[in-house]
Amino acid sequence: MILGVGFSASSCKPKPVAAAVVVKPAIPVKKKAICCESNIPARFPSLAGRQAALLEKADANNTHQGMVFIKPGTFQMGGDNKQASPDEYPKHQVTVDGFWIDVTEVTNAQFGRFVKATHYVTTAEKKPDWNELKKQLPPGTAKPADSLLVAASLVFSAPNHPVDLNDYSQWWVWKTGANWKHPHGPKSSIEGKDNYPVVHISWYDAVAYCKWAGKRLPTEAEWEWAARGGLPNKVYPWGNEPVDAGKIKANTWQGHFPDNNTVKDKFYGIAPVSSFAPNGYGLYDMAGNVWEWCADYYNNGYYKTINRPGGVKNPTGATKSFDPDEPYAIKRVIRGGSFLCNDSYCSGYRVARRMKSTEDSGMEHLGFRCVADK
Repeated sequence: MILGVGFSASSCKPKPVAAAVVVKPAIPVKKKAICCESNIPARFPSLAGRQAALLEKADANNTHQGMVFIKPGTFQMGGDNKQASPDEYPKHQVTVDGFWIDVTEVTNAQFGRFVKATHYVTTAEKKPDWNELKKQLPPGTAKPADSLLVAASLVFSAPNHPVDLNDYSQWWVWKTGANWKHPHGPKSSIEGKDNYPVVHISWYDAVAYCKWAGKRLPTEAEWEWAARGGLPNKVYPWGNEPVDAGKIKANTWQGHFPDNNTVKDKFYGIAPVSSFAPNGYGLYDMAGNVWEWCADYYNNGYYKTINRPGGVKNPTGATKSFDPDEPYAIKRVIRGGSFLCNDSYCSGYRVARRMKSTEDSGMEHLGFRCVADK
């Protein structure tokens, strides 16, 4: 789905729509599926053949600086409490080899060095290609006006009153000119925010950065193993204490989502990396702040396919993407929750919480961190 563009990827039948109208049908809140998800259909083909040569030359910064080594281990992967969604089940045994992982989410400063070295242009900075877009939409979906197919990204805009949580157009705006350098639109800037996580990053952008840095995106299993921080079968990286109990543990939404944030954690939006206590492995922001891309395709039934006696080792995700809400869209897993997550809606900061987004999605609360092999 694209906010403000006037077409939907949400059903198998095209719907007549007007420009600047969101046509995504209501999704019951009980599914807890989309408070932090864009559902933007793919806009561009893969990186192959376009920037591959450039990225091959830039593969020069392979280092473990700013990373910690996560020892190999076996754990129970999947839902841990009543908030768990169906795609978090069945809980299953997973073994992963050791790997290095970034202590923090990739920052504006780090991504800026990548862009300076490679002249890379992010997805959000490019005009959408309708020929690619329509592949992710139901057959017969009408092309929107060319004036609406512009370089843009999703920006959070809080309503000033309670809204229907089924209609996420009430707080997401498809903002022309929003991108990693201008997170709130063309008049905004990241000046003075070098240590903030870079956002408005598509899966393609994250993969490109990882390749340049000599790293890669974590698998979903690696991400969850690292996020648990050595605490087996716990709901959060810090244990089982609710997110709103005791001391502030992460950058999340306090108050009534999405119209009233009490800012108890001192941050209305994104916080600088390392603003809150790390988990048991020394990793910051494995809950809240910004969602993080994983390497895996999203498939809602994937866990059923790897729930085997004796468990599975180093799973790399489904071989094919499938989201029943948008069966035409190719999606990847995102993990960790963001500053917009709240127990009343998505509880994305639970370590088992799975979310998904199309590969070319860019949002104000979506970033990434890298891993490297031993």
